[in-house]
This record gives sequence, structure tokens and C-alpha cells, in this order.
Amino acid sequence: MPELNKPTQEQIDEFYNNLNTQLQDNHNFPEDYPFKFIIENDASKLTEIYRVFDDTKNTVRTRESSNGKYLSVTINAFMLDADQVIHKYRETSKIGGVIML
Repeated sequence: MPELNKPTQEQIDEFYNNLNTQLQDNHNFPEDYPFKFIIENDASKLTEIYRVFDDTKNTVRTRESSNGKYLSVTINAFMLDADQVIHKYRETSKIGGVIML
């Protein structure tokens, strides 16, 4: 069964181009940048996210949902520029089941 509303590569590229513009307009890089994700409460998913940020100076905060099914993950990572932020989002988007906020 095909995925409903799956974005095209053109839509994905447009999204990241717009994000790049917004990041450059609203942030003074280099700086700490907050990444926020929601995942199922699964240690392997959390480990995959950690691996994306292994090469950065960061702090991680997690919080379980009230029923324990989901985990919110906030990573404050030192980013040099908007391109580095977008690279981290692209890498994280390869992990199945991650909702990026």
C-alpha cells in the first residue's frame, strides 16, 4: 500500500531551503540550537538519534509521555551554521518513526 501524502523530493528540498532562510534570518550562528523530537519509547531509536549528534557538543533531555508510550527528546547542540542544522535534521529524518518538531 503506498504511503499517503508522502512528500516529493522537490517538496523536501523546498522545505529545507525555506528552513535555511529562516535559520539564517533568526539565529546568530555559531550557537546552541535546540532540536526537538518525539519517538516511541524505544531505546534503540534513542541510540540512533544520539549517534547523529555524536560529533557535537550537546546536552540531552528526555521525558516520557504520561502513558509511557512516547518519549520527547530535546538536544541542545552547538551548531556552526544553518547548513549544519539542516544536515542534522536530514540525518535524523532517516530514522524511522521520528517526529521532528
